[in-house]
Amino acid sequence: MSLLVKGRRDGRDIVRVTPQSAGWSYVGFTAHRLAAAEAMRVALPDAEACIVVLSGKVTIEAGGQTWRDVGERGSVFDDRAPYAVYLPPGETARIVAKTAAEIGIDSAPAAAGPPARLIEPGSMKRFKRGEGSNTRYVCDILPQTEPASHLLLVEVVTPAGHSSSYPPHKHDTDNLPAESSLEETYYHRLKPAQGFAFQRVYTDDRSIDEALAVEDHDVVLVPRGYHPVVVPHGYDSYYLNVMAGPKREWHFKNDPAHEWMLKR
Repeated sequence: MSLLVKGRRDGRDIVRVTPQSAGWSYVGFTAHRLAAAEAMRVALPDAEACIVVLSGKVTIEAGGQTWRDVGERGSVFDDRAPYAVYLPPGETARIVAKTAAEIGIDSAPAAAGPPARLIEPGSMKRFKRGEGSNTRYVCDILPQTEPASHLLLVEVVTPAGHSSSYPPHKHDTDNLPAESSLEETYYHRLKPAQGFAFQRVYTDDRSIDEALAVEDHDVVLVPRGYHPVVVPHGYDSYYLNVMAGPKREWHFKNDPAHEWMLKR
């Protein structure tokens, strides 16, 4: 099975990944476009979820609460963090778009979770990672320090000509505190939208070794192995990462063949 899931360039439903379609146990992801005044319902009886307002402005009703006019970004490339809403298993949410909007819905099977809540941009940590042509800009949407059952969410903007998720690292072995076992999806956006980026997913024994050309709205599945991204000249990259596994901790191992560059 290919690790590349192609996104639709038009229509409401952009891309869909479930644990069943991916052949794994934890991570689910869907992305949707909503026209102004369009509504959609989110109901996952056996999974926790996090709705990320990637762009546009929406109203979200869940858990007896209503959060109005949520969203401040015109694009995922705007220099600001997103809004998000966490949903415990069995919670139903209704989303109504005030403007044209793009929504990411991240999920993981769970027996329980904390109450529904709005996650505001001001609560998210934003920071630069890497140096030189390895510089990228990270926003922790739902890190392990914030309450959830299995989900971890982060978004990354990588400038044109830079590498990201680099040096190559993996998190596929339950060996805490050195490394955790987490499945992961990458939801890719490009600016300008006709651009592309490259992502390689590979294991030490090369039982997985795929080099993927990703376009706007595509998803890459990372069941295990290292997973670096490289962005060509002229195009900026954005990706939303969804991670989940048996233990809600993110600890990774760098590929020893490439770790030397961190020691210069």
